[in-house]
Formats: sequence, structure tokens, C-alpha cells
Amino acid sequence: MKIGLFIPCYVDVVYPQVGIATYKLLKHLGLDVDYPLNQTCCGQPMANAGFEGQAIPLAEKFEEKFKGFDYVVSPSVSCTAFIKLNYPRLLKGKTECETAKKAMDVVEFLHDVVKVNHPLGTFPHKVSLHNSCHGVRELGLSSPSEENIPKFNKIKDLLNLVEGIQVLEPERPDECCGFGGMFSVEETAISEQMGIDKVQRHKKTGARFITGPDCSCLMHMAGIAKKQGLDVEFKHVVEILAAGL
Repeated sequence: MKIGLFIPCYVDVVYPQVGIATYKLLKHLGLDVDYPLNQTCCGQPMANAGFEGQAIPLAEKFEEKFKGFDYVVSPSVSCTAFIKLNYPRLLKGKTECETAKKAMDVVEFLHDVVKVNHPLGTFPHKVSLHNSCHGVRELGLSSPSEENIPKFNKIKDLLNLVEGIQVLEPERPDECCGFGGMFSVEETAISEQMGIDKVQRHKKTGARFITGPDCSCLMHMAGIAKKQGLDVEFKHVVEILAAGL
């Protein structure tokens, strides 16, 4: 099983430690992982901003770089969801689209494919879990509160494998943090207030750390927390899973 590691542009530039933790964790599990050089943005920002045509060359390059792998794994639910749901349409009539079927968020991959069920790292702290919208409603990482189905949470399942951790969830656990990419730019006031509400609910759990499967959500909430002078830290899920390995 050959795995192509896709590190989104904002993770590469702003949160490189998340990319390193992802690679470290996959290698620790004995997996055959490769990081293709010269990979670029998946095209999501352009498409979300209304410039979908500019996303097509990036989708074509992504396809060229990653089509030879069995799985394309990434520490980003939003980028993974964009690839899975939009690439077949963007590449229709241009090139065969293989990567949309192979793309998986790292949580989804570890839970559903690798089926990790043994102890991972060590993280003796209280952690409040943030369920990112794309993860809940497009990748199925947890059960949406609006659906009358049995509750599940793949992120929580993996975190509970970490020694010493106490995983908590805020009220309204799958409500949006307010980031939403372009939404935070076009509707700044609403985005900020949603972020304030979300961070306050996380703080009420008493957790020292807030974690989630997408750095963009964590970045938005971290900015809110810093602005309000709150003593709370933010870590991507893979940073916690890989802690102490």
C-alpha cells in the first residue's frame, strides 16, 4: 500500500509541524509513505472565491503528482473534501480523475483503512474536541447533530488511544467556528462572533487544549482566543496522536 502525503499550502507555510507530525505518525505505523516534491495548492481558495477556472490547472497538476498512489492522505478535512467532491467535475473531459477516489483525511485513513486500535502517543491533558464542518458533513468523521442516527466520532476514537488524555466536547459540538474560508473575509463581523461563541464554549469544558482535524478552523479560533487574552492552546489532532512517539 503506497501512500502519497499531501500537505496543503497553508499547513506547509503556517503549520509545518502538522505536516511533520503526519509523516512521523504514518511512518511509526509502518506505512509506505512518500511526499511528492513540487506539490502545490489543491485549488480550493480559487474555486471558493469564484475563480474556478484558475483551480483547474492545479487539479491537473495534483492528479499528475498523486495518481500513482493507492491513497492520498492529508491533514486537512477541507482540502480533502474539495478534492473528493469537486475534482471529478473540474477534470471532466480533460483528464482521467483518479485522485478523488483515493483522497482521504488522515483521521479517516487511520480509522477506516489502517484501523488503528492500539495505544499511540502520550498526552496527559484535558482536550476539547472541535468537529470541523467539512469533516462532519462531507467526510463523515462524526455524526451530524441534525440527523437522527447513532452517534459516532472517529476523531474521538483515535484520541482515546492516546495515553493520559481526557477528551471533552463543548455544547453544540458540531456547530461552525465561523471561519469558512472566504466567509471570514466577506462576512468578518459574523465570522468573528461565531468564533467568539465557539471558543467560549470550548473554554467552558475546562480543557487546556483545543484540537481538531483542520488547521484553518484552529487558526481562526486561535486568533479569537489571542484577541480575547484567553489562556488556551491549539493543536491539530495528528500532533496529539504523534506526541511522545
